[in-house]
Amino acid sequence: MKVILKEDVQGSGKKGDLVNVSDGYARNFLLKRGLAIEANAQAMAELKAKQAAADHKIAVEKQAAEDLKKNLEGKTVKMVAKAGANGKLFGSVTSKEISEELKKQYRVEVDKRKIVLDNDIKAFGSYTVQVKLYAGISANIYVVVGEE
Repeated sequence: MKVILKEDVQGSGKKGDLVNVSDGYARNFLLKRGLAIEANAQAMAELKAKQAAADHKIAVEKQAAEDLKKNLEGKTVKMVAKAGANGKLFGSVTSKEISEELKKQYRVEVDKRKIVLDNDIKAFGSYTVQVKLYAGISANIYVVVGEE
């Protein structure tokens, strides 16, 4: 019997999968516990519609990430910080501060978790920072830290 799983079932498949299981297993376990529905024409049409909607959502998100990459690529974010001794900063410049400056200077919102710093910026100078926008899509921006 072919069924569409409503939840992950160990040994059978993941949520949304179309699987072929024995009639007894389907009737006595999967259907009875609400873990699956019978794969009739209506259920198959709903499954295809859900998959098409998910594919469309992914395509839209990917396109938005590509557009943002074109907008961000090669931009320079200028920041000022208080100076300590020997040209070092009081504290450090973090991804949160870079995100806020991107919003101020270019009106582009980027989540601080998407900004990749090898380690916090603790000295004045110019740095290349990677912004991960989507799986496989990232942009490089430049951060210039100057003295206040």
